[in-house]
Amino acid sequence: MNIIIVDDDPLVVESLKIIINANGIDILDVGYDGLQAVELYTKHKPDLILMDIRMEKLNGIEAAKEILKVDNNAKILLITTFQDDEYIGVALSLGCKGYILKQNIKGIVPAINAVHSGNLVFDSKIVSNIKKYAKKDIDINLSDREFDILLLVAEGLNNKEIAEKLYLSEGTVRNYVSNMLEKLSLRDRTQLAIYYYKMKFGVGEEE
Repeated sequence: MNIIIVDDDPLVVESLKIIINANGIDILDVGYDGLQAVELYTKHKPDLILMDIRMEKLNGIEAAKEILKVDNNAKILLITTFQDDEYIGVALSLGCKGYILKQNIKGIVPAINAVHSGNLVFDSKIVSNIKKYAKKDIDINLSDREFDILLLVAEGLNNKEIAEKLYLSEGTVRNYVSNMLEKLSLRDRTQLAIYYYKMKFGVGEEE
């Protein structure tokens, strides 16, 4: 796997390089603002780009939007020191694959690997904050059990992991997911997760 790192703090970039290199992941290049992120992605077409949100010229969300215009299959993992919930919905509505806090040093490499494998990844602290007030703010026609499963899909869990958490069989979870996809006229579990965050944060509807 090869990646690009973009962050406006050179110390953060160097720290990330050390951590990521030590785990056998190749770093093709680094950048320090959103404009460089777009340029470097276009130049290298990496397997994944690890990118800060708060940056000069273009912020991480704006840069992600430009990168996804170049390659709508781009795997973008956003990192930040901020827990601004609205960014999660915006990031997902654009097509980003993950959102992790810089403080979670131990989680960065697993998050990279998970996104590279095709999963959505969100820092547990962010998900925990969402869970505190999620359901009362969302008016959707799902049962309590369906909503429980929706929330775990949005967290990035697969059917087996959801089954273990909710003490259900994997087949039962699969049936619930299929029913929700049909009920909400969605194609797959990624769209299901995006649907949740769009409903929660009210983003992406204008497009």
